[in-house]
Amino acid sequence: MHLEFEKPLVELESKIEELRALARQRADVHIEEEIGRLERRAEELCDEIYATLTPWQKTQVARHPDRPHFADYVENLFDDFTPLAGDRRYAEDSAIVGGMARFRSYPVMLVGHEKGRDTSDRLAHNFGMAMPEGYRKATRLMAMADRFAMPVVALVDTPGAYPGIGAEQRGQAEAIARCTESCLALSVPNIAVITGEGGSGGAVALATANRVLMLEHGIYTVASPEACASILWRSAERASDAAEALKITAKSLLEMKIIDEILREPRGGAHRDAAGMIATVGDALEESLLDLSRMDADATRHHRRGKFLRMGRDAETEIAEF
Repeated sequence: MHLEFEKPLVELESKIEELRALARQRADVHIEEEIGRLERRAEELCDEIYATLTPWQKTQVARHPDRPHFADYVENLFDDFTPLAGDRRYAEDSAIVGGMARFRSYPVMLVGHEKGRDTSDRLAHNFGMAMPEGYRKATRLMAMADRFAMPVVALVDTPGAYPGIGAEQRGQAEAIARCTESCLALSVPNIAVITGEGGSGGAVALATANRVLMLEHGIYTVASPEACASILWRSAERASDAAEALKITAKSLLEMKIIDEILREPRGGAHRDAAGMIATVGDALEESLLDLSRMDADATRHHRRGKFLRMGRDAETEIAEF
């Protein structure tokens, strides 16, 4: 799958593949120099395209189905992952997956959203949109992590919490609020990584962390651009305008101190080099865990709460001075 703005790059890469196929079929044809020239041009074009992405284009990249999923991070970064299911109240929710694991030298509690890959998998995981029981399960696992002094690692990739009638009847808003409260109350370090799409309270419930890392082409927003456009302009067709106004990109969020670090993606986005992206996330997680592990329980809670209480204060000061 390729995105619309990648079309010139895809056409160039197709031409390169055709020349490679010709070179394999015809030993008398010497076009290695031309292939090399086109490969260099493809790299330059890729850099040019991804250096100037609009917020709406970044939204499309963040949603690309070939980006690494929760399952990919588990398989390549974590050992001895033991999934723990159910909220002990109502049901199991597959949109949020969690359990104990070992990350390099650290035992951790791992939780995160799983969107699924093919159609059946996406339906099974409800496209990463969690029900109340998913957030109550996350709350239960965080309480367990606190009890056994295990750092919490959250991998966030969701368009938002499920907005259906059943979810609302079972207390969706309360479940999200309790999960956010649990994040704030942890005496152990917690780290959140926005791996793709961080949508609304469904993302905040897991991302209220000591340290929030975000992939370069991810998005983190109070509402999806389509939903925002439908509310403001009564038309989802103005989603690109909404994406611009919402300040949803990693660069904007870092400037506003909503996130703590941007993780650079491989050339052309994480969907072009999943292994490289996963390795980058792993190194960033290890660095953060090492740094945060130096704090005791009180300092950990104070650090986290202070960070979120400070959000927006600089802007308020500037307005007051103005």
